[in-house]
Amino acid sequence: MKIGLVLEGGAMRGMYTSGILDVWMDQGIRVDALFGVSAGALFGLNLFSGQRGRALRYNKKYIADKRYMSVHSLVTTGDLFNREFAYYRLPNELDPFDDAAFKAYGGEFVAVVTNVETGEPEYLRIRSAVDQIEDLRASASMPFVSKFVELNGKKYLDGGITDSIPVRACLKRGYDRVVVVLTRPADYRKKPMKRALIRAYYHRYPLLADALIHRHERYNAQCEEVVRLEKEGRIFVIRPETALPIARIERRPEKLQEVYDRGVADAQKRLPELLEYLKP
Repeated sequence: MKIGLVLEGGAMRGMYTSGILDVWMDQGIRVDALFGVSAGALFGLNLFSGQRGRALRYNKKYIADKRYMSVHSLVTTGDLFNREFAYYRLPNELDPFDDAAFKAYGGEFVAVVTNVETGEPEYLRIRSAVDQIEDLRASASMPFVSKFVELNGKKYLDGGITDSIPVRACLKRGYDRVVVVLTRPADYRKKPMKRALIRAYYHRYPLLADALIHRHERYNAQCEEVVRLEKEGRIFVIRPETALPIARIERRPEKLQEVYDRGVADAQKRLPELLEYLKP
């Protein structure tokens, strides 16, 4: 039996996911692979490093700090989340990430990114969060508020543009117990973005523009597939029952705590079902 975990993104909605992962760490639940998208990848790192509470701790401490996330950073650097502070100083100095523990975990960690030139998803194997921090930054670089991240001569953005819920990628790799954590309720469906805005902003990258224009169609189809696979008993899904009371770009620490606590409560509530699903 091989267990795969799929983590949807959603910027600060990822605090819900963090609450769930912390409960699982308390219970000693391990997975063989993690497929993370955007915030799902960034916060999912702490499951492999065993750093319970870390994602909540540093976000509550720095969420209102303009060095971490701010319009000031967007205007001066082109990135809403400041590259040097959020991806280097914070995990290396201010709240150190345990990369040795991450490497020792032994599972497959995959970050989903979007190739700007092809408009297609790619799946990057992360073996060191420190050495591959730019790969992770690419997965979480949201369109319109982030510069492209260049990796090996190719440009990338947020994996959620092209594969927000990579269940199919997880199944294709042979994981027969697939656990999916979503940050939207079951009845949520994405609405289309304004085509003219997308075409104007990304006119030099037509395939990326196409991916953004059709993003809602792809996402909604994935939601339907998740519902079907869940009914068939092929996957286990944990999601909020109602919309999370948090902005995608949230600056209030108390809201982060509130959403984290909902994740904790839902994980505890669903724990007996999860353990039953994970039985060999």
